[in-house]
Amino acid sequence: MKIYFAGPLFTPYERSYIDQCAERMRQAGMEVFVPHEIPLPDPVTPKFIFDTDAEAILGANVVLALLDGPSVDDGTATEIGIFWSEMRHDKTKKGIIGLVTDTRVIRDRNMVDGKGINLFVRGCVE
Repeated sequence: MKIYFAGPLFTPYERSYIDQCAERMRQAGMEVFVPHEIPLPDPVTPKFIFDTDAEAILGANVVLALLDGPSVDDGTATEIGIFWSEMRHDKTKKGIIGLVTDTRVIRDRNMVDGKGINLFVRGCVE
């Protein structure tokens, strides 16, 4: 099983949390791609980031997306969208798992407009 771990990568906490989760999955025998583990060229270019991450998304069977924060990270939303589009015609794509640890989202179980996770993103994940 190949898992693409999508999520915001901008703070030490975000990267550390994703690293810890990926390590546990690897210990359980899963193959996990984490974008920030890839060595970056100097200078790094948007094309390099897109090509590298898109190749990993297209090669994955599952996307695990960290959806924490006041809104879903735009890169994470793009990764979800690419994988969702592939799932429509590729049966090796098993699904998208949304991971939410942010109590601001968890406490609102109704998930109405303006609260919780963006409804379009939820539609891709559900």
